[in-house]
Amino acid sequence: MSLKIIVLAKQVPDTRNVGKDAMKADGTVNRAALPAIFNPEDLNALEQALRLKDQYPGSTVKLLTMGPPRAADIIREGLFRGADGGYLITDRAFAGADTLATSYALHMAIKKIGDFDVIISGRQAIDGDTAQVGPQVAEKLGIPQITYAEEIQSIHEGKITIKRRLERGVEIAEGKLPILVTVNSSAPECRPRNAKLIQKYKYARTISEKQNEDSDYINLCSSRSYLNLPEWSVTDVDADVQQCGLSGSPTKVKKIENVVFQAKESKTLADSEDQIEELMIELINNHTIG
Repeated sequence: MSLKIIVLAKQVPDTRNVGKDAMKADGTVNRAALPAIFNPEDLNALEQALRLKDQYPGSTVKLLTMGPPRAADIIREGLFRGADGGYLITDRAFAGADTLATSYALHMAIKKIGDFDVIISGRQAIDGDTAQVGPQVAEKLGIPQITYAEEIQSIHEGKITIKRRLERGVEIAEGKLPILVTVNSSAPECRPRNAKLIQKYKYARTISEKQNEDSDYINLCSSRSYLNLPEWSVTDVDADVQQCGLSGSPTKVKKIENVVFQAKESKTLADSEDQIEELMIELINNHTIG
């Protein structure tokens, strides 16, 4: 048995380095001002996909990501670790998308990809922490979903068995294919890059990226089809522009800020109810508590 697996991955701003320029005036994230990384739980999801590929010979793993042209880095990173290909959906019309608009665009791209058995994604992205996109994609595709997966244990006779990690323990869940699975950070970390795969795919580029390359590079891509990364626009996935980007996003971000807790000063209290009461009043007044 071989499987066709799609991994939903996202290039996210590194939220550990949020500065004063992290937000635009319209309430969207200024991604150009922040370092970009592979969303951590999507790496956990990629590892689960690669383990299925190892377990079931002939299986393929393809990444799907939405973002600006530089998000193609996510696809290359997946290729370096063992994926077979990927798709980038990028268009100015996708900019500013919330979870509803993002899941709409992704599900339209999946419909264009066509046949699949399992879709795997991280539980949530660190720039939003909503855990909504995966389930919304499943709902739009009309397929079952299993969330909070820690391990995909087996696939047999059209059914998948998954160990889920919940707040108070674990449970074993079973579902029918095709299915969407979201993966927790408690799942095994993704395997490292493979040196041979880096050499093979380091020149893989999208159409937009090729525009900045010389003719020798274009000829190289023409002779090696695996170096051509598909890039799709709103039109390519036959999406409704009104359901994409800001126009399709009912959620609006009012403000983001970086909160850092630091102990700048300390106060020593005597064994006195009066001093304790004064401290409580101070903490209430400066909104630390209450």
